[in-house]
Amino acid sequence: MKERFITPHESLQLHELLTLKNLCLTKAFTKSPLVEDNELKSLKKESVSAEQIQIGELRAYLEQSYVAKYNQ
Repeated sequence: MKERFITPHESLQLHELLTLKNLCLTKAFTKSPLVEDNELKSLKKESVSAEQIQIGELRAYLEQSYVAKYNQ
């Protein structure tokens, strides 16, 4: 496995993105029972699936990455 080094700032940005994706997933999942239109329901399901995949990819990337330390 290739080691990936990311800066502390990049790590923070990835965590913020992961938090945003989790919020979007939660919102889409909780609001989906309120949708009555079949086409919109289908779009919501696709959105939930896409968010789950993206969250999994972000988590895997963060778990495989090491935060680079700066020598000052």
